[in-house]
Amino acid sequence: MSQTTPLQESELGTDTTTTPKLVEPGDHERFSHYVKKEKIVESAVMGIPVIALCGKVWVPGRDPKNFPVCPACKEIHAKLKPGDEDKS
Repeated sequence: MSQTTPLQESELGTDTTTTPKLVEPGDHERFSHYVKKEKIVESAVMGIPVIALCGKVWVPGRDPKNFPVCPACKEIHAKLKPGDEDKS
């Protein structure tokens, strides 16, 4: 029977790496907003501004995963009944 020795942490490939996130001026004030999916696609293709549940109007251009959810959009969305978002 062969004897094994424990691997050192560096041999396990568990080194930590960091990926810097590009931050633009004003990013600390940005939120991810709730918008109908089909409006996002239309905006991406045509460059047409979208309107979020909270009323913000803009042309999306950043990855929403990089920002927290807009508190107003989240509150409005929580109060909607199933199917309400399809009426506008």
